[in-house]
Amino acid sequence: MTTASTLAGTDIVDQLVGLPAGSSLHGLRHQREKVAAATQGSYDTLFDPTLADIGQDERLLVALYACRLAGSQDVAAHYRERLQALPADAAQLAAADSGTPEQLPAGRLRAMLSFTRALTERPVEGDKAVLETLPAAGISTPAVVALSQLIAFISYQIRVVAGLQAMKLASNASEHTQ
Repeated sequence: MTTASTLAGTDIVDQLVGLPAGSSLHGLRHQREKVAAATQGSYDTLFDPTLADIGQDERLLVALYACRLAGSQDVAAHYRERLQALPADAAQLAAADSGTPEQLPAGRLRAMLSFTRALTERPVEGDKAVLETLPAAGISTPAVVALSQLIAFISYQIRVVAGLQAMKLASNASEHTQ
């Protein structure tokens, strides 16, 4: 699937880390271009505005909340910015950003954010009972699958960004000591 970010040559991980094309760390990351392309392809697919059964605003709120739970401020800022570009509900944005989904009325988004917390903080507890809260909130089976994939992707994306940021910092530190 080709999307706007793929067409523009945008790589979200490179942007989040600040990897300019031609830098040694950029070259290292893109040595396995298939992995970099698959990561970007997953991002493009999971945040495609035409994805059925789960709204783009809901996906971005879940992503923001998962980043907040993981303590990834840089990646959270990206999703917050994307949400602010939409006509996102201010109360929903505040709940996801502050980590207080229980302040939301019972329903679809609250169930999604609670499920995100369970899978992010206590994946062992992401059992049948937690999973059943989603259809009870009116979330279809395809949306549950997409939501689970999204949460897993965000966890992966956070780790890739953190690893590359650490490598960049170490590289910068060694350049300054030489």
